[in-house]
Amino acid sequence: QVRLVESGGGLVQAGGSLRLSCAASGPTFSDYSMAWIRQGPGEEREFVAAIDWIGRATRYADSVKGRFTVTRDNAKNTMYLQMNSLQPEDTAVYYCAADIYYQVDSAEGYEYWGQGTQVTVSS
Repeated sequence: QVRLVESGGGLVQAGGSLRLSCAASGPTFSDYSMAWIRQGPGEEREFVAAIDWIGRATRYADSVKGRFTVTRDNAKNTMYLQMNSLQPEDTAVYYCAADIYYQVDSAEGYEYWGQGTQVTVSS
């Protein structure tokens, strides 16, 4: 079973940056494609970004394209989300998720989930 732990959330002013990390433990990290999903207050879960097993392919929601970058380091069993030019509408709990299948544009259906990290962007 894969265990996922997010970190790096916090409070930042609009226009600022944060870097989220998702540390994985358990079976071989490189067997899993990974994704970032977020859920704002009173909103449904929203797909943010996905990365395939070796980091060759990535996919972004239109709302974050050009501002967010997803990467992974399989040697460290960790996925990252660099978030730049943050806006108040980016305020949400950010979850990392893992699945053996590379899923894009999907906010559900992942096999494993982390507990989430809060990102709050003030105006």
